[in-house]
Amino acid sequence: MAKNKANRPQARLPRGFADRTPADIRRTEAMMATIRAVYERWGFEPVETPFIEYADALGKFLPDEDRPNEGVFAFQDDDEQWLSLRYDLTAPLARMVAENFDRIPKPYKSYRAGWVFRNEKPGPGRFRQFMQFDADIVGAASPLADAEVCMMAADTMTALGFGPGEFAIRVNSRKVLDGVLSDIGLPDADPRRLTVLRAIDKADKFPLSEIAKLLGPGREDESGDFTKGAGLDTAQTDTVLALLDPDETPRISDDLQRIGEIVATAGYDSVIVDPSVVRGLEYYTGAVFEAELRFEVKDDKGNPVRFGSVGGGGRYDGLVGRFRGEDVPATGFSVGVSRLAAALALREGAADRASGPVIVTVMDRGAIADYMALTTQLRAALGDEVPVEMYIGDSGMKAQLKYADRRNAPCVVIQGSNEREAGKVQIKDLAAGKAAAAEIDNREDWVAARPAQIEVDADIAAIAAAVRDILK
Repeated sequence: MAKNKANRPQARLPRGFADRTPADIRRTEAMMATIRAVYERWGFEPVETPFIEYADALGKFLPDEDRPNEGVFAFQDDDEQWLSLRYDLTAPLARMVAENFDRIPKPYKSYRAGWVFRNEKPGPGRFRQFMQFDADIVGAASPLADAEVCMMAADTMTALGFGPGEFAIRVNSRKVLDGVLSDIGLPDADPRRLTVLRAIDKADKFPLSEIAKLLGPGREDESGDFTKGAGLDTAQTDTVLALLDPDETPRISDDLQRIGEIVATAGYDSVIVDPSVVRGLEYYTGAVFEAELRFEVKDDKGNPVRFGSVGGGGRYDGLVGRFRGEDVPATGFSVGVSRLAAALALREGAADRASGPVIVTVMDRGAIADYMALTTQLRAALGDEVPVEMYIGDSGMKAQLKYADRRNAPCVVIQGSNEREAGKVQIKDLAAGKAAAAEIDNREDWVAARPAQIEVDADIAAIAAAVRDILK
């Protein structure tokens, strides 16, 4: 142990990363269980891919193939091959499907959940590590597959408790935009195409005047950071911006029209056509979708704003084909887990802390084995209803109650020597105790009232019944 302060490592979290609290984890796991149930109801099955892939498997959406650590976290192995932490869950799926192509039934419907990593500038709400939950269909070229993904995304939002008007699955087709980019002199191989796509993808965040800067010379934000633009001239910029102008008649491709017909016939009013949806990744080849939450929240300045996107996806017929030399039709949808969990917490007014365990306090150090036996029996009696733990520190009663409060325990079980001799235990309802304490002015009244504290027989069934009453 480094006793010299100068030699101690500094306890600091890397920029762009976050620690997760028990409440965050529980809330996220509950949300993901709901999403998983919807995906499986639609016939999708789980699959996992590793965190690390060969850098060349990540594809052409890397910012610079000559510098594979740009945009991703990358390193070289002993064979001097570049390996990268996965940027998303789609490229690893494409590699896995291509590697096992002949063994996989097609159309292949799968879902995956996991962490992804991006070596980008962090900011408020923008992390370098975050979780995604994807569902994809590989091997189906029909717009029916795109429509199914959109309808399943709508079912997911509904299952999570978002009602009509609170969300929309916005759909567009990249075929229209790709045609426009070719018309203005940006063929598929032009590196400026990706910059244009990323600029248009910010249409829900910036006014058209700011998008024009990103399409042209570039844009400086409020902090002074400069984002290099695509370098389009005025005529090219105006042509692209016309796609985003709500006053212009939208161009509808054949695939987009067919998707619209399918979802309308199926009764999915929340799936709508929106020409401003493009998605920022270059591998999309057809339909693109975005899940948007439409209720208002407060921004950093206290102004009301629409919550915005919590997921998206689209068709990527060329991604699997990179490994096979021929296009393989594929389409999918990805949920931004952390952002969606934050939306649910805001909408539901979720508490910062989840309910913690019942705490069995230790009043008599000579009876540790008895307290452990009581804890074990109570845990078995309550089963999955609530966790139970015995206090294993060395502190007295006051500190134990403080510990229970910090753990957000619903109640504590207390048995001193007097209670043991009488065959009793005390159970203190901590939440009710706080409420009662607020109305008591002096210690005498506190002692007389003993707020929210009950005495029951030292019988496991009786103790468990009392705990269940408190939890109601």
